[in-house]
Amino acid sequence: MKEYYGITVAGVNRDLPICPLNDSLSIAGFVIFGDVELTRACARDLLKKAPEFDLLITAESKGIPLAHEMAAQAGMNKYILARKAPKLYMKDPVAVQVQSITTTARQTLYLDQLDMDAMKGKKILIVDDVISTGESLAALVSLVEQAGGNIVGKMAILAEGDAKDRDDIIYLEYLPLFDKDGNQL
Repeated sequence: MKEYYGITVAGVNRDLPICPLNDSLSIAGFVIFGDVELTRACARDLLKKAPEFDLLITAESKGIPLAHEMAAQAGMNKYILARKAPKLYMKDPVAVQVQSITTTARQTLYLDQLDMDAMKGKKILIVDDVISTGESLAALVSLVEQAGGNIVGKMAILAEGDAKDRDDIIYLEYLPLFDKDGNQL
């Protein structure tokens, strides 16, 4: 079985571990946590392709370093984070259900009312590390729409599988899916 998939994204080379999802399907694990070089490079290259925006939003958790770095490089002091659980500081949180390819159980994403208010009438850029099935993206779209924000773009570092054929996302590189033996589908 093939154990790694080599990829170059934003000029940075990485070997991604191939991880089985079930008996017939595997994915290449792309994780930017702790990878400062890759995160900075991807943020830089995504910003070059980004439409004009007022605020970024991402979902907890793998999009956090990307949104943080994009906001920093864009000279912004804030980005919005949809959380996986309500927090004590949240006032009147709004919730949306999501089923991600990398998580076995259904999840819920939550936004604080203050974050909802901050997006109202603003140009919102949705960012994530990988778009695959589009479920997390759809949940973020729903939250932004409920807040009255204007979505100006949807971006990811990688488009996985059929997501590469979507015309509503901007991404840096394609990430294939794999069979149980690590062969590209």
